[in-house]
Amino acid sequence: MPQLLLIPDPRPLVERLGVNFFRDAPQCPGVYLMRDAAETVLYVGKAKNLKKRLGNYRVANPGRLPRRHLRLLRQVNRIELQECADERSALARESELLRELRPRFNRAGTWPGPARYLGWKVTEEALELAITSTAASDGQSCGPLGAGAVALRCVLVRVLWCALHPERGLFGMPAGWFDGGLAEIAIIPKPRTVDADFEHCNALLQQLFAGHAIPLVEWVGARTITQAHPFEVAVREADLEAIIEFAAKR
Repeated sequence: MPQLLLIPDPRPLVERLGVNFFRDAPQCPGVYLMRDAAETVLYVGKAKNLKKRLGNYRVANPGRLPRRHLRLLRQVNRIELQECADERSALARESELLRELRPRFNRAGTWPGPARYLGWKVTEEALELAITSTAASDGQSCGPLGAGAVALRCVLVRVLWCALHPERGLFGMPAGWFDGGLAEIAIIPKPRTVDADFEHCNALLQQLFAGHAIPLVEWVGARTITQAHPFEVAVREADLEAIIEFAAKR
């Protein structure tokens, strides 16, 4: 038989905001701003489902919640809701508000990260891709991209390696490259078979960073048609999809 609570857990937000606030909260992605009596924003959060997320704040159990969390709930006087189209836009809105407002109960995301640029260079011997803190003077860079520059470079290294060295594919990449273990400058050597494809990489990258991914995607697809292992196909499809999504935001 379950043990009955002699003293119910505190419900400061329910008492302050009312049961209807939690009951009528929208079941959609969005952000929520917790404000005190002076309308100062104490905390900003995002949710895939606002109603479900806010339900977690109804009970302030002192035995389960950190003291910092309990202090927050005791000071909240109002919660402002901002609905978003999807979870991605909610995340973007949360990041924007954190940098703008810097709420004192948020620990992460309140300061902008370092500027990161993705630079590239085609030499006689190799294609080089690097993460830098400043834009290249010759225009061969894209940014600032923030932390996304690291993930984008990993994707590009994989697809460009496979396209330039189709006989080796993913399984023939240098050790650690697949998982992002790249040097400061990732160097993809020129293929042994000399053709126009290597020099063509420069034009394809320029088009990609101008918002046009299809030429690069089609070129990679044509160059890697013999790489038919299910694992290679799945990775390539995911990487090319990421490239298309990146270009769509340019």
